[in-house]
Amino acid sequence: MNKVVRTNLLLFLVPACLLSAQTALAQETPREDKHYLGLLVTAFNHRTIGEVSSEQATGSGGALVIGSHINDLFHAELRLGSGFRDAEVPNSDLTLAVDYFASWYMGLHYPITDYANVYAQAGFSFIHGTGEFTEEEGEGRAQFRDLEGDFPESSFSVSWVLGMDFEIMNDTYLVLEGGKLFEDTGTEANTFQFSTGLKYEF
Repeated sequence: MNKVVRTNLLLFLVPACLLSAQTALAQETPREDKHYLGLLVTAFNHRTIGEVSSEQATGSGGALVIGSHINDLFHAELRLGSGFRDAEVPNSDLTLAVDYFASWYMGLHYPITDYANVYAQAGFSFIHGTGEFTEEEGEGRAQFRDLEGDFPESSFSVSWVLGMDFEIMNDTYLVLEGGKLFEDTGTEANTFQFSTGLKYEF
């Protein structure tokens, strides 16, 4: 009878000890008070370009991310980026360039597994870009005239991002995300951002 009791007790205690050990390990490195640096490659997807045909065009760029975990669920970050390939608008000789931008975000992140997190963040961006016609005369320019010069017309805009990160090495994460960078208040053209890259927490 004692052997049966001891065996049942062991069968109960071993999983309990393993679970408590895993919980202790998980709590050894809380994200609270950690900082992070990241490098992202970004596609800038410009939409609703033009008053008539509502064209889309895609350029590309990159960004440096500097952030901090306020606690285990909330974070704040700053992004500094620039474009390196301009977007060529179909059915026109117009190109749209994101020269540089700076974004500030507050966000919420939530672990869905031991190695993956989902997050959402919103904030503001300052953007400087240009719209240029590559030829002196071109067809169908009338609907794109308002995009020539500074793009966007208003430099400040509300931005948001939804994403996931996956821990691929200790404190190193692969990032996949998408969101809205800005809306041009003058022409109502929207620019979305789709990014991937690496983030390191320390």
